[in-house]
Amino acid sequence: MKAPSEAWMDSQDLDDFAKVMQRGNEPSPQEGQPGGLAGNRLALDGETVKNGLGQLVLTLVKLLHELLEQQALRRIEGGSLDAAEIERLGVALMRQGQEIDRLRREFGLEEDDLNLDLGPLGRLF
Repeated sequence: MKAPSEAWMDSQDLDDFAKVMQRGNEPSPQEGQPGGLAGNRLALDGETVKNGLGQLVLTLVKLLHELLEQQALRRIEGGSLDAAEIERLGVALMRQGQEIDRLRREFGLEEDDLNLDLGPLGRLF
């Protein structure tokens, strides 16, 4: 087995690296704005990150909910469910939709915020 080659850096490379890393600490006109740039770094406040993550998760949950609804309709139309199963499935999907709406409002998002633009395929919902 061949021994790993060693990587060498001279002190000038390390000094250059340190200077680049410190540039983000310099004030910039956008600093302090949510989502704005602070030097070369992105300045995010906790609320922006929380809502962005909430939007992403809810978008995925909404996508899964839509897929479950479509599958339920296929099964109903295919006749593979009896009346009691259809009732339970309908209630479960309705409650799931209500919970998605509740969480959407909790994060201060609009219905369209959970929609994805799929480019040439159009909008998701």
